[in-house]
Amino acid sequence: MTTPTPHPDEDALYTLPPPQPVFYIEQALLGALLLQPQRLSDVTGISPDAFSSAAHAALFTAIRSMPTPDPAQHAKSTQWLDSVLTAAGEHTRGLTASYLHGLIQVCPWPRHASAYARMIEAEHARRLLRAAAQRLAHTARDTSLPHPASTALAEAHALTAIVDDIAAKFPPHSPSPPRTPTPPPTTAHNDEEAIDEERLLLATATAHPDDIEHMRWLTPDDFTHPAHAGIWHCLTALARRHAPIDPVTVLWEAQQRGHLTPGTDPTDLLDLLGAPVGSPEHWGERMLQRSLLATAHHTGHRIEAFTDDPATTPYQLVVGSRRALANLSAIRSRWHHATAPEPTTRHAPARATATPRAGPPRITAQPATRVSR
Repeated sequence: MTTPTPHPDEDALYTLPPPQPVFYIEQALLGALLLQPQRLSDVTGISPDAFSSAAHAALFTAIRSMPTPDPAQHAKSTQWLDSVLTAAGEHTRGLTASYLHGLIQVCPWPRHASAYARMIEAEHARRLLRAAAQRLAHTARDTSLPHPASTALAEAHALTAIVDDIAAKFPPHSPSPPRTPTPPPTTAHNDEEAIDEERLLLATATAHPDDIEHMRWLTPDDFTHPAHAGIWHCLTALARRHAPIDPVTVLWEAQQRGHLTPGTDPTDLLDLLGAPVGSPEHWGERMLQRSLLATAHHTGHRIEAFTDDPATTPYQLVVGSRRALANLSAIRSRWHHATAPEPTTRHAPARATATPRAGPPRITAQPATRVSR
């Protein structure tokens, strides 16, 4: 008997893609359980939502809900199958007795039920990982979010939990990473706005060089324009040497480090560095958030590409996903360092050993507050 597959309308016959291999694996598992219900004790690790179709999920739910029949009685009667069909029909439409009998006939070996279940579990893990990666990539580009960085990091945390769960269910058997080509990074920000903010950062950092030492969480890789990244490198180098910083010293440092391309007009750089607005930390955090979101988008897109490759094993999904998440984890640490509130150190008052002498009131200077950004 041919494999029981959905029968689409004649007009849609050539528009619907063929079922994925997991569809036939689900049929084999259901056929094994319908023929030999006692095999259900061999099936662990999957739930109804692991199935790719609502009909298969409803059948698996019905099989699990019915008491296991006596094997000898089951071989003579269809009573148990009828009960399964009735129970499944309450949750989905279109199931027939002939479909159930077709599932039984297409099952190669009922004793392989546990192997079929393992394959279904692996494909379910792939779907879960793909959905989480898509959510991460979508969140990283959602400009309507009030707190885009924290929301994207929450999605990354959820994705990491799925990766850890897959790793626990599928122990390593091969250290090889995925063979899927890494997709190129895509621009997830407004280039013009990013360049303007980078210019403002360089100008304000030149005007307030003392703030540069406190901004080690910002790196040249966070810049979108290579020339701006080079100037930031010059600023941080001057700050580490405690050298004088102003537009002229930065211009000289840029020349010494080869960051001035042939034909560059020095007055352009001097003009750029001479127009500070706001505080360096404000513009630095804006840039770091943009870099974080771009990394999150690329991470989600990269993991999604792994899941789209059917040749990628569950453990390869784990290896590839963890490598992709490593870059995001590094920038997340820098983001937390940049946005964490400044610690307030309070010393416990010394215990008085004698009655203090009368004297004028002591005036305590208020601690300096962080410039609001």
